[in-house]
Amino acid sequence: MPMFQPLRRDGLIGFEGGGAGQVLDLDTAVKDGLLGGVNGGGGVVDEKLDLKQMIKELDLPEIPSVFICPISLEPMQDPVTLCTGQTYERSNIHKWFNLGHLTCPTTMQELWDDAVTPNKTLHHLIYTWFSQKYVLMKKRSEDVQGRAIEILGTLKKAKGQARVHALSELKQIVVAHSMARKTVVEEGGVSVISSLLGPFTSHAVGSEAVAILVSLDLDSDSKSGLMQPAKVSLIVDMLNDGSNETKINCAKLIRGLVEEKGFRAELVSSHSLLVGLMRLVKDKRHRNGVSPALGLLKPISVHKQVRSLMVRVGAVPQLVDILPSLDPECLELALFVIDALCSDVEGRVAVKDSANTIPYTVKVLMRVSESCTNHALSILWSVCKLAPEECSPRAVEVGLAAKLLLVIQSGCDPALKQRSAELLKLCSLHYSDTMFISKCKLTRTIQ
Repeated sequence: MPMFQPLRRDGLIGFEGGGAGQVLDLDTAVKDGLLGGVNGGGGVVDEKLDLKQMIKELDLPEIPSVFICPISLEPMQDPVTLCTGQTYERSNIHKWFNLGHLTCPTTMQELWDDAVTPNKTLHHLIYTWFSQKYVLMKKRSEDVQGRAIEILGTLKKAKGQARVHALSELKQIVVAHSMARKTVVEEGGVSVISSLLGPFTSHAVGSEAVAILVSLDLDSDSKSGLMQPAKVSLIVDMLNDGSNETKINCAKLIRGLVEEKGFRAELVSSHSLLVGLMRLVKDKRHRNGVSPALGLLKPISVHKQVRSLMVRVGAVPQLVDILPSLDPECLELALFVIDALCSDVEGRVAVKDSANTIPYTVKVLMRVSESCTNHALSILWSVCKLAPEECSPRAVEVGLAAKLLLVIQSGCDPALKQRSAELLKLCSLHYSDTMFISKCKLTRTIQ
Protein backbone atom coordinates (compact mmCIF):
# COMPACT_ATOMS: atom_id res chain seq x y z
CA MET A 1 0.00 0.00 0.00
CA PRO A 2 1.41 3.41 -0.86
CA MET A 3 2.52 5.64 1.99
CA PHE A 4 0.86 8.71 0.51
CA GLN A 5 -1.93 9.29 -1.96
CA PRO A 6 -2.70 12.58 -3.69
CA LEU A 7 -5.86 14.10 -2.33
CA ARG A 8 -8.78 14.22 -4.73
CA ARG A 9 -12.05 15.96 -4.05
CA ASP A 10 -14.58 17.12 -6.62
CA GLY A 11 -11.99 16.69 -9.32
CA LEU A 12 -9.39 18.90 -7.61
CA ILE A 13 -5.87 17.62 -7.06
CA GLY A 14 -3.96 18.66 -3.99
CA PHE A 15 -0.43 20.02 -4.18
CA GLU A 16 2.24 21.14 -1.78
CA GLY A 17 2.05 24.79 -0.83
CA GLY A 18 3.30 25.04 2.69
CA GLY A 19 1.19 22.18 4.06
CA ALA A 20 1.05 18.56 2.88
CA GLY A 21 -1.98 17.69 0.81
CA GLN A 22 -3.31 21.26 0.58
CA VAL A 23 -6.25 21.49 -1.84
CA LEU A 24 -6.61 24.77 -3.71
CA ASP A 25 -9.34 25.99 -5.97
CA LEU A 26 -9.73 29.44 -7.55
CA ASP A 27 -12.03 30.82 -4.84
CA THR A 28 -9.69 29.66 -2.08
CA ALA A 29 -6.71 31.18 -3.86
CA VAL A 30 -8.44 34.54 -4.18
CA LYS A 31 -9.57 34.44 -0.56
CA ASP A 32 -6.07 33.59 0.66
CA GLY A 33 -4.48 36.33 -1.40
CA LEU A 34 -2.82 34.18 -4.05
CA LEU A 35 -4.72 36.02 -6.77
CA GLY A 36 -5.45 39.13 -4.78
CA GLY A 37 -4.09 42.59 -5.42
CA VAL A 38 -5.12 42.72 -9.07
CA ASN A 39 -8.43 44.56 -9.44
CA GLY A 40 -9.66 42.81 -6.35
CA GLY A 41 -8.40 39.44 -7.55
CA GLY A 42 -11.07 39.06 -10.20
CA GLY A 43 -11.10 39.94 -13.86
CA VAL A 44 -11.70 38.36 -17.21
CA VAL A 45 -9.11 35.82 -18.25
CA ASP A 46 -8.28 35.75 -21.95
CA GLU A 47 -7.57 32.11 -22.72
CA LYS A 48 -5.79 33.18 -25.93
CA LEU A 49 -2.91 34.68 -23.99
CA ASP A 50 0.25 32.58 -24.12
CA LEU A 51 1.45 31.68 -20.62
CA LYS A 52 5.11 31.36 -21.62
CA GLN A 53 5.09 34.79 -23.25
CA MET A 54 3.33 36.36 -20.27
CA ILE A 55 5.92 34.94 -17.85
CA LYS A 56 8.74 36.23 -20.06
CA GLU A 57 7.34 39.75 -20.52
CA LEU A 58 6.31 40.24 -16.90
CA ASP A 59 9.62 39.03 -15.42
CA LEU A 60 8.21 39.44 -11.92
CA PRO A 61 10.58 39.47 -8.94
CA GLU A 62 8.05 37.84 -6.60
CA ILE A 63 5.90 34.86 -7.58
CA PRO A 64 3.84 32.62 -5.24
CA SER A 65 6.05 29.73 -4.17
CA VAL A 66 3.38 27.16 -5.13
CA PHE A 67 3.80 28.24 -8.75
CA ILE A 68 7.52 27.45 -8.77
CA CYS A 69 8.89 24.11 -9.95
CA PRO A 70 11.18 22.67 -7.22
CA ILE A 71 13.58 21.42 -9.91
CA SER A 72 14.12 24.49 -12.11
CA LEU A 73 12.93 27.14 -9.63
CA GLU A 74 11.00 28.69 -12.52
CA PRO A 75 7.22 29.23 -12.83
CA MET A 76 5.43 26.10 -14.02
CA GLN A 77 3.52 26.13 -17.29
CA ASP A 78 2.41 22.50 -17.36
CA PRO A 79 2.32 21.31 -13.73
CA VAL A 80 1.98 17.57 -13.07
CA THR A 81 1.68 15.74 -9.75
CA LEU A 82 3.47 12.53 -8.72
CA CYS A 83 2.09 9.77 -6.56
CA THR A 84 3.88 11.39 -3.60
CA GLY A 85 1.72 14.49 -3.94
CA GLN A 86 4.59 16.69 -5.11
CA THR A 87 4.07 18.86 -8.20
CA TYR A 88 6.64 19.66 -10.89
CA GLU A 89 6.89 21.12 -14.37
CA ARG A 90 6.20 18.23 -16.76
CA SER A 91 9.37 18.65 -18.85
CA ASN A 92 11.56 18.87 -15.74
CA ILE A 93 10.24 15.71 -14.08
CA HIS A 94 10.57 13.78 -17.36
CA LYS A 95 14.21 14.87 -17.57
CA TRP A 96 14.63 13.58 -14.00
CA PHE A 97 13.16 10.21 -14.98
CA ASN A 98 15.29 10.06 -18.15
CA LEU A 99 18.39 10.33 -15.98
CA GLY A 100 17.41 7.01 -14.41
CA HIS A 101 15.95 8.36 -11.18
CA LEU A 102 12.96 6.50 -9.71
CA THR A 103 12.47 8.86 -6.77
CA CYS A 104 10.64 12.05 -5.97
CA PRO A 105 13.20 14.90 -6.33
CA THR A 106 11.84 16.79 -3.31
CA THR A 107 11.19 14.00 -0.78
CA MET A 108 13.58 11.40 -2.31
CA GLN A 109 10.87 8.77 -1.73
CA GLU A 110 10.95 5.79 -4.04
CA LEU A 111 8.05 5.98 -6.49
CA TRP A 112 5.63 3.07 -6.58
CA ASP A 113 4.09 4.58 -9.68
CA ASP A 114 5.93 6.74 -12.23
CA ALA A 115 2.71 8.09 -13.77
CA VAL A 116 2.20 11.85 -13.69
CA THR A 117 -1.20 13.51 -13.35
CA PRO A 118 -1.89 16.92 -14.88
CA ASN A 119 -2.64 19.39 -12.08
CA LYS A 120 -5.36 21.32 -13.86
CA THR A 121 -6.35 23.30 -10.79
CA LEU A 122 -2.83 24.60 -10.28
CA HIS A 123 -2.42 25.31 -13.99
CA HIS A 124 -5.62 27.38 -13.91
CA LEU A 125 -4.40 29.27 -10.86
CA ILE A 126 -1.06 30.01 -12.50
CA TYR A 127 -2.66 31.06 -15.77
CA THR A 128 -5.22 33.29 -14.05
CA TRP A 129 -2.65 34.94 -11.80
CA PHE A 130 -0.23 35.74 -14.64
CA SER A 131 -2.97 36.81 -17.06
CA GLN A 132 -4.39 39.28 -14.53
CA LYS A 133 -0.93 40.75 -13.96
CA TYR A 134 -0.31 40.84 -17.72
CA VAL A 135 -3.60 42.57 -18.58
CA LEU A 136 -2.99 45.14 -15.85
CA MET A 137 0.55 45.74 -17.11
CA LYS A 138 -0.74 46.32 -20.63
CA LYS A 139 -3.43 48.69 -19.38
CA ARG A 140 -0.88 50.65 -17.37
CA SER A 141 1.43 50.77 -20.37
CA GLU A 142 -1.33 52.20 -22.52
CA ASP A 143 -2.15 54.76 -19.82
CA VAL A 144 1.52 55.68 -19.50
CA GLN A 145 1.92 56.05 -23.26
CA GLY A 146 -1.11 58.27 -23.48
CA ARG A 147 0.03 60.44 -20.58
CA ALA A 148 3.54 60.78 -22.03
CA ILE A 149 2.07 62.00 -25.34
CA GLU A 150 -0.16 64.49 -23.48
CA ILE A 151 2.80 65.91 -21.55
CA LEU A 152 4.85 66.32 -24.73
CA GLY A 153 1.99 68.34 -26.16
CA THR A 154 1.88 70.46 -23.02
CA LEU A 155 5.63 71.12 -23.15
CA LYS A 156 5.31 72.69 -26.59
CA LYS A 157 3.30 75.58 -25.13
CA ALA A 158 3.88 75.53 -21.35
CA LYS A 159 6.08 78.15 -19.72
CA GLY A 160 7.42 78.99 -16.32
CA GLN A 161 6.46 76.76 -13.42
CA ALA A 162 3.98 74.82 -15.57
CA ARG A 163 6.88 73.69 -17.76
CA VAL A 164 8.84 72.53 -14.72
CA HIS A 165 5.84 70.55 -13.42
CA ALA A 166 5.30 68.90 -16.81
CA LEU A 167 8.96 67.94 -17.10
CA SER A 168 8.98 66.60 -13.54
CA GLU A 169 5.99 64.36 -14.23
CA LEU A 170 7.46 63.17 -17.53
CA LYS A 171 10.73 62.36 -15.75
CA GLN A 172 8.93 60.17 -13.23
CA ILE A 173 7.13 58.33 -16.03
CA VAL A 174 10.17 57.66 -18.23
CA VAL A 175 12.29 56.55 -15.29
CA ALA A 176 9.64 54.04 -14.18
CA HIS A 177 8.35 52.71 -17.53
CA SER A 178 10.33 51.44 -20.51
CA MET A 179 7.24 51.84 -22.71
CA ALA A 180 7.12 55.55 -21.85
CA ARG A 181 10.77 55.95 -22.85
CA LYS A 182 10.04 54.30 -26.18
CA THR A 183 6.97 56.49 -26.71
CA VAL A 184 8.83 59.74 -25.99
CA VAL A 185 11.48 58.83 -28.57
CA GLU A 186 8.96 57.73 -31.21
CA GLU A 187 6.78 60.83 -30.74
CA GLY A 188 9.67 63.23 -31.30
CA GLY A 189 10.00 64.02 -27.63
CA VAL A 190 13.78 64.22 -27.73
CA SER A 191 13.76 67.26 -30.01
CA VAL A 192 11.02 68.87 -27.91
CA ILE A 193 13.02 68.43 -24.70
CA SER A 194 16.34 69.36 -26.32
CA SER A 195 14.83 72.60 -27.59
CA LEU A 196 14.28 73.66 -23.99
CA LEU A 197 18.03 73.73 -23.35
CA GLY A 198 19.74 77.00 -24.16
CA PRO A 199 21.60 80.00 -22.76
CA PHE A 200 18.48 81.39 -21.04
CA THR A 201 17.18 78.10 -19.62
CA SER A 202 16.69 78.05 -15.87
CA HIS A 203 18.42 75.30 -13.92
CA ALA A 204 15.01 74.10 -12.70
CA VAL A 205 13.98 73.34 -16.30
CA GLY A 206 17.43 72.19 -17.36
CA SER A 207 17.89 69.66 -14.56
CA GLU A 208 14.54 67.99 -15.31
CA ALA A 209 15.23 67.97 -19.05
CA VAL A 210 18.69 66.41 -18.60
CA ALA A 211 17.27 63.77 -16.25
CA ILE A 212 14.80 62.76 -18.98
CA LEU A 213 17.36 62.79 -21.80
CA VAL A 214 19.85 60.66 -19.87
CA SER A 215 17.11 58.03 -19.43
CA LEU A 216 16.40 57.77 -23.17
CA ASP A 217 18.11 55.82 -25.92
CA LEU A 218 19.35 58.73 -28.03
CA ASP A 219 20.21 58.23 -31.69
CA SER A 220 22.99 60.02 -33.59
CA ASP A 221 20.75 62.84 -34.79
CA SER A 222 19.53 63.53 -31.26
CA LYS A 223 23.09 63.62 -29.94
CA SER A 224 24.18 65.89 -32.75
CA GLY A 225 21.42 68.32 -31.80
CA LEU A 226 22.71 68.39 -28.22
CA MET A 227 26.29 69.13 -29.27
CA GLN A 228 25.60 72.83 -29.76
CA PRO A 229 27.96 74.97 -27.63
CA ALA A 230 25.08 76.77 -25.88
CA LYS A 231 23.48 73.49 -24.80
CA VAL A 232 26.77 71.96 -23.65
CA SER A 233 27.57 75.17 -21.76
CA LEU A 234 24.28 74.96 -19.85
CA ILE A 235 24.90 71.30 -19.00
CA VAL A 236 28.38 72.15 -17.73
CA ASP A 237 26.96 74.97 -15.58
CA MET A 238 24.48 72.53 -14.00
CA LEU A 239 27.26 70.02 -13.46
CA ASN A 240 28.91 72.63 -11.24
CA ASP A 241 25.91 74.17 -9.51
CA GLY A 242 23.13 71.58 -9.58
CA SER A 243 22.07 68.97 -7.04
CA ASN A 244 24.12 65.81 -6.74
CA GLU A 245 21.60 63.95 -8.90
CA THR A 246 21.74 66.68 -11.55
CA LYS A 247 25.55 66.66 -11.56
CA ILE A 248 25.58 62.91 -12.12
CA ASN A 249 23.01 63.16 -14.92
CA CYS A 250 25.00 65.92 -16.62
CA ALA A 251 28.20 63.83 -16.50
CA LYS A 252 26.36 60.83 -17.97
CA LEU A 253 24.76 62.89 -20.73
CA ILE A 254 28.04 64.51 -21.78
CA ARG A 255 29.70 61.09 -21.81
CA GLY A 256 27.03 59.87 -24.22
CA LEU A 257 27.82 62.82 -26.49
CA VAL A 258 31.59 62.33 -26.28
CA GLU A 259 31.26 58.74 -27.45
CA GLU A 260 29.39 59.84 -30.58
CA LYS A 261 31.29 59.94 -33.86
CA GLY A 262 31.99 63.50 -34.93
CA PHE A 263 32.21 64.91 -31.43
CA ARG A 264 34.50 67.96 -31.25
CA ALA A 265 37.08 67.99 -28.45
CA GLU A 266 36.77 71.76 -27.99
CA LEU A 267 33.30 71.23 -26.52
CA VAL A 268 34.88 69.56 -23.47
CA SER A 269 38.09 71.61 -23.36
CA SER A 270 36.56 73.60 -20.56
CA HIS A 271 38.10 74.63 -17.26
CA SER A 272 34.60 74.69 -15.74
CA LEU A 273 33.83 71.12 -16.89
CA LEU A 274 37.03 69.69 -15.44
CA VAL A 275 36.61 71.53 -12.15
CA GLY A 276 33.06 70.20 -11.87
CA LEU A 277 34.16 66.64 -12.58
CA MET A 278 36.97 66.79 -10.03
CA ARG A 279 34.51 68.07 -7.42
CA LEU A 280 32.36 65.03 -8.09
CA VAL A 281 35.36 62.74 -7.80
CA LYS A 282 36.41 64.24 -4.46
CA ASP A 283 32.94 64.58 -2.92
CA LYS A 284 33.10 62.40 0.20
CA ARG A 285 29.42 62.92 1.02
CA HIS A 286 28.11 61.57 -2.29
CA ARG A 287 30.30 58.73 -3.48
CA ASN A 288 27.81 57.76 -6.20
CA GLY A 289 29.20 60.58 -8.34
CA VAL A 290 32.72 59.14 -8.55
CA SER A 291 32.01 56.54 -11.23
CA PRO A 292 30.09 58.89 -13.61
CA ALA A 293 32.80 61.56 -13.24
CA LEU A 294 35.67 59.14 -13.92
CA GLY A 295 33.59 57.58 -16.67
CA LEU A 296 33.58 60.94 -18.47
CA LEU A 297 37.21 61.79 -17.69
CA LYS A 298 38.33 58.56 -19.38
CA PRO A 299 37.09 59.32 -22.94
CA ILE A 300 37.96 63.03 -22.84
CA SER A 301 41.50 62.35 -21.58
CA VAL A 302 42.42 60.97 -25.00
CA HIS A 303 42.38 64.56 -26.34
CA LYS A 304 45.67 66.45 -25.89
CA GLN A 305 44.06 69.82 -25.21
CA VAL A 306 41.96 68.27 -22.45
CA ARG A 307 44.98 66.57 -20.88
CA SER A 308 46.89 69.84 -20.85
CA LEU A 309 43.97 71.57 -19.15
CA MET A 310 43.64 68.76 -16.61
CA VAL A 311 47.26 69.26 -15.56
CA ARG A 312 46.71 73.01 -15.19
CA VAL A 313 43.65 72.59 -12.95
CA GLY A 314 45.63 70.28 -10.65
CA ALA A 315 43.77 67.08 -11.49
CA VAL A 316 46.86 64.83 -11.24
CA PRO A 317 47.51 64.90 -7.47
CA GLN A 318 43.76 64.79 -6.81
CA LEU A 319 43.35 61.64 -8.90
CA VAL A 320 46.42 60.02 -7.37
CA ASP A 321 45.34 60.75 -3.80
CA ILE A 322 41.92 59.07 -4.18
CA LEU A 323 43.33 55.80 -5.60
CA PRO A 324 43.26 53.89 -2.27
CA SER A 325 39.58 54.71 -1.69
CA LEU A 326 38.26 53.53 -5.07
CA ASP A 327 36.48 50.30 -5.87
CA PRO A 328 38.02 48.12 -8.63
CA GLU A 329 35.90 49.57 -11.44
CA CYS A 330 36.64 53.19 -10.51
CA LEU A 331 40.29 52.38 -9.82
CA GLU A 332 40.71 51.11 -13.36
CA LEU A 333 39.14 54.30 -14.74
CA ALA A 334 41.38 56.54 -12.62
CA LEU A 335 44.54 54.65 -13.57
CA PHE A 336 43.55 54.90 -17.25
CA VAL A 337 43.26 58.69 -16.93
CA ILE A 338 46.58 59.06 -15.08
CA ASP A 339 48.25 56.81 -17.64
CA ALA A 340 46.80 58.94 -20.44
CA LEU A 341 48.17 62.08 -18.78
CA CYS A 342 51.63 60.51 -18.93
CA SER A 343 51.42 60.72 -22.73
CA ASP A 344 52.61 64.34 -22.55
CA VAL A 345 55.74 65.77 -20.92
CA GLU A 346 53.81 68.16 -18.68
CA GLY A 347 51.58 65.30 -17.60
CA ARG A 348 54.53 63.01 -16.81
CA VAL A 349 56.15 65.76 -14.75
CA ALA A 350 52.93 66.33 -12.81
CA VAL A 351 52.53 62.59 -12.17
CA LYS A 352 56.17 62.33 -11.04
CA ASP A 353 55.83 65.31 -8.73
CA SER A 354 52.78 63.89 -6.99
CA ALA A 355 54.07 62.51 -3.70
CA ASN A 356 51.82 59.45 -3.63
CA THR A 357 52.13 58.31 -7.25
CA ILE A 358 54.83 55.71 -6.66
CA PRO A 359 53.59 54.08 -3.42
CA TYR A 360 49.96 53.98 -4.54
CA THR A 361 50.65 52.56 -8.01
CA VAL A 362 53.14 49.98 -6.69
CA LYS A 363 50.48 48.81 -4.24
CA VAL A 364 48.00 48.23 -7.09
CA LEU A 365 50.31 45.80 -8.96
CA MET A 366 48.91 42.24 -9.00
CA ARG A 367 46.18 43.14 -6.52
CA VAL A 368 43.14 44.12 -8.57
CA SER A 369 43.13 43.13 -12.23
CA GLU A 370 45.48 42.69 -15.15
CA SER A 371 44.17 45.93 -16.64
CA CYS A 372 44.95 47.87 -13.45
CA THR A 373 48.41 46.26 -13.31
CA ASN A 374 49.01 47.25 -16.93
CA HIS A 375 48.12 50.92 -16.32
CA ALA A 376 50.10 51.02 -13.06
CA LEU A 377 53.18 49.58 -14.79
CA SER A 378 52.85 52.11 -17.58
CA ILE A 379 52.66 54.97 -15.07
CA LEU A 380 55.67 53.69 -13.13
CA TRP A 381 57.67 53.23 -16.32
CA SER A 382 56.88 56.82 -17.36
CA VAL A 383 58.04 58.40 -14.10
CA CYS A 384 61.08 56.13 -13.65
CA LYS A 385 62.17 56.76 -17.22
CA LEU A 386 61.69 60.50 -16.75
CA ALA A 387 63.75 60.70 -13.55
CA PRO A 388 65.47 57.32 -12.96
CA GLU A 389 67.84 58.45 -10.22
CA GLU A 390 65.00 60.01 -8.23
CA CYS A 391 62.09 57.66 -8.88
CA SER A 392 63.63 54.19 -9.30
CA PRO A 393 65.10 53.97 -5.77
CA ARG A 394 61.82 55.29 -4.28
CA ALA A 395 59.89 52.64 -6.17
CA VAL A 396 62.22 49.84 -5.09
CA GLU A 397 62.05 50.94 -1.46
CA VAL A 398 58.25 50.54 -1.44
CA GLY A 399 58.46 47.02 -2.90
CA LEU A 400 58.41 47.49 -6.68
CA ALA A 401 61.13 44.91 -7.42
CA ALA A 402 59.29 42.11 -5.62
CA LYS A 403 56.03 43.05 -7.34
CA LEU A 404 57.71 43.02 -10.76
CA LEU A 405 59.01 39.51 -10.07
CA LEU A 406 55.46 38.43 -9.26
CA VAL A 407 54.24 39.80 -12.60
CA ILE A 408 57.05 38.01 -14.46
CA GLN A 409 56.25 34.73 -12.70
CA SER A 410 52.50 35.02 -13.33
CA GLY A 411 50.49 33.81 -16.29
CA CYS A 412 49.59 37.31 -17.48
CA ASP A 413 50.03 38.83 -20.93
CA PRO A 414 53.58 38.39 -22.37
CA ALA A 415 53.80 42.11 -23.19
CA LEU A 416 53.09 42.87 -19.53
CA LYS A 417 55.87 40.52 -18.48
CA GLN A 418 58.25 42.17 -20.95
CA ARG A 419 57.50 45.64 -19.62
CA SER A 420 58.00 44.37 -16.06
CA ALA A 421 61.40 42.93 -17.00
CA GLU A 422 62.46 46.21 -18.60
CA LEU A 423 61.35 48.21 -15.57
CA LEU A 424 63.12 45.75 -13.25
CA LYS A 425 66.32 46.22 -15.25
CA LEU A 426 65.97 50.00 -15.10
CA CYS A 427 65.59 49.90 -11.32
CA SER A 428 68.56 47.55 -10.85
CA LEU A 429 71.00 50.05 -12.39
CA HIS A 430 71.10 52.02 -9.15
CA TYR A 431 72.06 49.10 -6.90
CA SER A 432 74.84 46.55 -6.58
CA ASP A 433 73.81 42.98 -7.42
CA THR A 434 73.79 41.89 -3.80
CA MET A 435 71.83 44.91 -2.63
CA PHE A 436 69.25 44.60 -5.43
CA ILE A 437 68.67 40.90 -4.74
CA SER A 438 67.91 41.76 -1.13
CA LYS A 439 65.45 44.43 -2.29
CA CYS A 440 63.71 41.87 -4.47
CA LYS A 441 62.95 39.67 -1.44
CA LEU A 442 63.19 36.63 -3.68
CA THR A 443 62.42 34.03 -1.02
CA ARG A 444 59.24 35.75 0.14
CA THR A 445 58.14 36.40 -3.41
CA ILE A 446 58.52 32.75 -4.46
CA GLN A 447 56.67 31.59 -1.36
